[in-house]
Amino acid sequence: MNKIFLSFLLLFSSISVFSQIEKYPVFKECDDVDISELATCFRNHIKTAVISEFKVPENLKRDNFKATTNIIFLVDASGNFKVIYVNSPYKELKEEIERVFDTLPKITPAKYNNHAIEMQFVLPLKIPLQDNEEEVITKKEVVAEFAIPHEELTFDEPKTTLFPEHKSELNIPFTHATYNAYDAYLNNASNSHTAVKPYLYNEVREYVDLDALKNKLITPKSTWFGRKLFNEHMAYVQGKDFWFTVDPLVDLQLGKDSEGLKTYNNTRAIQVNGGIGKNFSFSTSFYESQGRFASYVNDYAQSIKPAGGNPAIIPGRGIAKPFQEDAYDYPVAEAYISYAPSKHFNFQFGRGKNFIGDGYRSLFLSDVASPYPYFKISTNFWKIKYTNFFMWMQDVRPELTVDGAYKQKYMAMHYLDWNVTKKFNIGLFESVIWDDANNRGFDINYINPLIFYSAVEFATGSRAGNTTLGLSLKYKMKVITLYSQLLLDDFRVGEMTSSNGWWANKFGFQFGAKYYNAFHIENLFLQAEFNAVRPYTYSHDELNLNFGHNNEPLAHLWGANFREAIGILNYTKNRWFANTKIVIGKKGFDFADVTDTKSYGGDVYADNDNRVSDYGNKIGQGNTANVFIGDFQLGYLVNPATNLKLFGGLIYRKFDPIAPANGFLKSNSTWISFGLKTDVFNWYFDF
Repeated sequence: MNKIFLSFLLLFSSISVFSQIEKYPVFKECDDVDISELATCFRNHIKTAVISEFKVPENLKRDNFKATTNIIFLVDASGNFKVIYVNSPYKELKEEIERVFDTLPKITPAKYNNHAIEMQFVLPLKIPLQDNEEEVITKKEVVAEFAIPHEELTFDEPKTTLFPEHKSELNIPFTHATYNAYDAYLNNASNSHTAVKPYLYNEVREYVDLDALKNKLITPKSTWFGRKLFNEHMAYVQGKDFWFTVDPLVDLQLGKDSEGLKTYNNTRAIQVNGGIGKNFSFSTSFYESQGRFASYVNDYAQSIKPAGGNPAIIPGRGIAKPFQEDAYDYPVAEAYISYAPSKHFNFQFGRGKNFIGDGYRSLFLSDVASPYPYFKISTNFWKIKYTNFFMWMQDVRPELTVDGAYKQKYMAMHYLDWNVTKKFNIGLFESVIWDDANNRGFDINYINPLIFYSAVEFATGSRAGNTTLGLSLKYKMKVITLYSQLLLDDFRVGEMTSSNGWWANKFGFQFGAKYYNAFHIENLFLQAEFNAVRPYTYSHDELNLNFGHNNEPLAHLWGANFREAIGILNYTKNRWFANTKIVIGKKGFDFADVTDTKSYGGDVYADNDNRVSDYGNKIGQGNTANVFIGDFQLGYLVNPATNLKLFGGLIYRKFDPIAPANGFLKSNSTWISFGLKTDVFNWYFDF
C-alpha cells in the first residue's frame, strides 16, 4: 500500500508546470509605471481611494466598533469594480462599502496571456480609519492580496476559482468547527436547512460566498510548491465538461498520556473529487493508517473488538489488525456519487457517514460509528427539505457471526425539515431497523419514501423491526440559535404520566444554544448543550435490532442511561484557531463482575429482556460513573483548499465508576498530542 500511495504522490507532484504571464489591473495614474511595480501601485491607489471616500456609519461609532473588516472585491474583465463579500454583521457597513466602490473609476482590467480576465482581491479595512494610515506609513505592508488564478493543467481558458468543488454536488467535509462557521450565515437566512449533514456545496453557496471565505485566506506564493502547500489542491484538471482534483491527505500525530504511553497516528491517504457536467459529482478516499492511542481509547477499542480474531475496532474508523506489539493497522475506504437532476432533488449513493441535528451530539443519527453503505434522497421545495436514508449495517459480535460472516441488518430513515416561519423550524424523524431473518433481505415495505414505518412494522410483526420517532425544534435569532431534539424509542402513555420508572419508557432529549460572533467578537463561537437518554433506549430484545453498527452506537456516543452537559468555544483569527470543549456527565454502566450479569440499560447492544427491573429505572442506575473531559486544541490552517492543519492538543479525562466496567476503567488521565492533519471528518474521543 505504501508503494501505491508513494506512486500517486510522485505522479501528481511531478506534473509539468508552464509559466504564464499575468498582469495586475491598472489605474490611470499607474499607466507609466514599470510592470514590476504595477501591483504596488494598484494596492496603494485602491487603499487611498477607499479610505478617502469611506464614512464610518453612525451606529458603528455609537457601538465603539473596532475591528478589521475583510472586503472581497473583484475587477471584472471590463475594468469595473464589484464588491462580492464583506465579513461584517453590520448592514450599514456593507452598504457604505458598496457605495464607496461604486465611486471608483473604470480601470484597465487584469491581463492573463494578454487577455482581459476577472481578478479577485482581499482588502482588510481597519476601523478606526487612522489605524490603516498608521499601518501603511510605518510598516508599508501590502493590504490587498489577490487570489492567483490557477493555470496548471488547463485544457481551455484559465480558471477563475481555485475551488471547483464550490459549484458541485459534493459534500462539504463535516467537522463541527467548520460547520459552526457556515451556520452563522445559514441561520441568518430565512429558508435554509441545517439539520441534515453533511451539506452539499451547491446548497450552502446559495447563502454563503464560499469562494470569498477561502480567498481571504489565500497568501500569494511565487513558487508551485508554495501554492500547492499553502493555497491549492495538489492537482486540478479541468476540461470542457468535467473537472477533478487529487489531494494527498495526512494525519500524522505524536503524543503521550499520563500513564507514560507514547501515542501516535500515521495516516496517509489519497482523495479524488470531481464533477462531470453540472449535476454529477463523485468522491473517493482511501486511508492507510497505523496508530497507538491513549490508554482509555485503546481499552475501549479492544472492548468492542469483532469476532474473527482482530484485536480492536478503532472508534469511528473501523476494524483494526494488529500492528507491531501494541498498535493497530486500520484501513478505511469511503466513496460516493452525487446526482442532482433538478434544483429540487439530489440522489447520493456511497459509503460514509451522516448526521441529523443541530447539536454537537445527535439523538437521531450521528457520525460516531464506522462508515457504512447508504443511499440518500434529498428533496427541497417550498419551505421543506425531506431526506430519505436507506442504510446497510452489520453486527460483528461472536454470538451473531456465522462461518466468519458478520450478521447484516438494514435501516430506513426519513427526516422532514420544515421552516414554519423565518425563525422557527420543526423537524420530524422516523427510523426502522430490521435484519435478514427468514431470508427477509432488504424489505420492499420500507423502500416507499413516504410511508409511516411504525405502521409497517406493526403490519409485518412486532418483532420484525425496531422503530424510533423523533421531534426537533429550532428557533433562530440574529446571533443566537436555540435547538432541541426529542427521541422516542418505546413508550406507554399510561406509564409516561407516572414517575414509577417503567423500563420501556425509552426516550431521550436534547436542548442547546449557539452564539455566533459572541459579544461582538468576530469569529468567536460559543455553544452550550444538554443531553439525557433513559436506560434501555436504542436497545431491543432481538439482538440484531439495536440502534448500532460495528459494535458502536449510531446515535449518541455514550449509548443510553446517561446525562451530560457540554460547553464549546471556538475562535479563529485569519488562519489561526483555538477550540475548547468541556463535557460533564453521569452514566450508568453494567458491572463487569460475573456475579451480576444484568443489563442496567446503558449498553445499546444488551438484550433488554435481561433488564434489572421492570420499574424503578432511572438515569445513571447500575455502575454509576461520573465523567469529566476537558479538550483544548490550538493550531494553524496550513491550506484552506484541503483543510490541512498544524495543531497541538490536550485532553484531560477523569472517569470515576463504582467498579470497573467492560472497556472502561477508573482513570484520571491527560493526553497531549501534536501533529499535522487534513481535517475532513469528526473524530470523537470524549467518552
